[in-house]
Amino acid sequence: MKRLLIGAALLLIYSCEDTASKSIAQYDIDLFFKNISIGGGYFSSDESKLAFTSNASGIYNVYEVDINSGETSQRTQSDTESFYALSYIPNSNALLYSADKGGNEISHIYLLKEDNSTVDLTPGETEKARFFVWSKDRTCFYYQSNKRDERFFDLYKMKVDEWDPILIYENQQNLSVESVSNNERYFLLSKYTTTSTNDFYLFDNQTRALTQVSEGAGSYSSAGFSDDNTTFFFITDVGKEFAYLKSYEIESGKQEVIYESDWDVMYSYLSEKETYRVIGINEDGRTNLVILDINNDTEVNFPEIQDGSINSISISKSEEKMRLSVGSSKNPSNIYLYDLKSNRTKKLTQSLNPELNADHLVAAEVVRFSSFDGLEIPAIYYKPLQASKRNKVPALVWVHGGPGGQTRVGYYSLIQYLVNQGYAILAVNNRGSSGYGKSFYKMDDRNHGDKDLKDCIWGKKWLQEQNYIDTDKIGIIGGSYGGYMTMAAMTFTPEEFQVGVNIFGVTNWIRTLKSIPPYWEASRKALYEELGDPFTEDSIRLKAISPLFHAERIKNPVMVLQGANDPRVLQVESDEIVAAVQKNEVPVEYVIFPDEGHGFRKKDNQIKGYGEIKQFLDTYLKKVNLGAAPALD
Repeated sequence: MKRLLIGAALLLIYSCEDTASKSIAQYDIDLFFKNISIGGGYFSSDESKLAFTSNASGIYNVYEVDINSGETSQRTQSDTESFYALSYIPNSNALLYSADKGGNEISHIYLLKEDNSTVDLTPGETEKARFFVWSKDRTCFYYQSNKRDERFFDLYKMKVDEWDPILIYENQQNLSVESVSNNERYFLLSKYTTTSTNDFYLFDNQTRALTQVSEGAGSYSSAGFSDDNTTFFFITDVGKEFAYLKSYEIESGKQEVIYESDWDVMYSYLSEKETYRVIGINEDGRTNLVILDINNDTEVNFPEIQDGSINSISISKSEEKMRLSVGSSKNPSNIYLYDLKSNRTKKLTQSLNPELNADHLVAAEVVRFSSFDGLEIPAIYYKPLQASKRNKVPALVWVHGGPGGQTRVGYYSLIQYLVNQGYAILAVNNRGSSGYGKSFYKMDDRNHGDKDLKDCIWGKKWLQEQNYIDTDKIGIIGGSYGGYMTMAAMTFTPEEFQVGVNIFGVTNWIRTLKSIPPYWEASRKALYEELGDPFTEDSIRLKAISPLFHAERIKNPVMVLQGANDPRVLQVESDEIVAAVQKNEVPVEYVIFPDEGHGFRKKDNQIKGYGEIKQFLDTYLKKVNLGAAPALD
């Protein structure tokens, strides 16, 4: 009798598992890319509208939304290049936006007039321009440009209605401008020494005095000046494992810690009237926003929002409204309006395709595992809803870009699509990733493709310990530096992963480091310090860790995706590794987009490229039909 009861109970459990598996909808890739990617959200002068960037048209364009009615209109009509909203022109419906050509990263600043005609304000053929900030009186904006010398960014300003560039700081010493005071007397300047440290200076434009603020090896970044030009704020990790916020009185040189936590302070700024201080904290792969009411010495508490957590905010000039960016791993970011007087929120956009049921998507989970040497490695994990002990699924180790990047909790259409199709994904934040302290960040220096790769392999071992993973069917995927890690895994540890998907990844470090774009000059030496100088004997080690020179070891199927206009990882990198793998008579698939750069922006290209990734994985990795009920033993 007891055996019958146990058997009946097990049958009920398996039946429930099977029912759950069958009830989970599997969506075509087109539905995931009917989602809308939204960025920014900039108040008009009268605070009646917000300008933002959206790819609702199939490519990024500038849109605006009426705060009262919620009506959205498309301001630019591009179908070839991506346009990114920057700001409204004060007291006008005109806008500034940024765009490059085909992903070449030579971005210009454009004026979108009220009649929707456009003017290129930075028309130099090789000029790369970056919007900086508006002046306090809103009569001009500051921007950085390398038109004088392609290697260095000078600081300019441009007056509204005149639109002529005025040089206000010439960068002759490879010192990057990070902030300018309201009276234009003081500039905060930075110079990389390594990828994790920099020198930090205060420049007095009146006396021409240059004062070094940095007092020891560490990271320094500006958090702006006070309204009265007497104090500036900065973020540093000197003397501590995580970055914290400090103030600096210019006249006395007095410094004071303003805010610190057990995680990195990523950024901080003051609102227009200095009523509020916004602090963004990178807390275990999530953004934790702290908004301090300075006058009352209290923290601003927001109403609970069902869509997810608040990832960023922008405070209006009147300080009566806040634009909130709200999202989660199951919901792409949306724009909300928060009224500080009424304490009410209003949703202004709808980014998730209504044809997708968010309940059939997967919430990201932060996990940790021990690597080969006992070091704890953080990761973001996505478990397919249909996975079970009796319905085992294949898996992928996902590797972020960098080096020094971080996979964070958020919405990624490709990840959700693959997980929905039955692939578990472990996004490993290997040693060398940012967000986990400066010691962890430095652990891959001059050790790339070795211990960080072992972290990915031990991530695979963690996956194999999960009783619903098909342990013989685990692949690796990554973009940029993650693409390098993918090819390093397939080359130097060819038995570990059944397939590899390389999305514009480095395969020849010597070429990549020699072909750094000229406008990366500020960080070139720092990159050489971390990775190696290709013009010295470091080239021996760089060749040793470059998959291209050892491609004969690759034995398992590989897929490569590449943008033809990529200025960081040149197309020749992918051409050569594909040809080398073909010589091994190993299956290799190659997808090139002639109108993309370092990242795929157009929805049609995303659907094609990411759809082919899924087909590749189905062919060479996936061996089970997740739609069928598992057989009972």
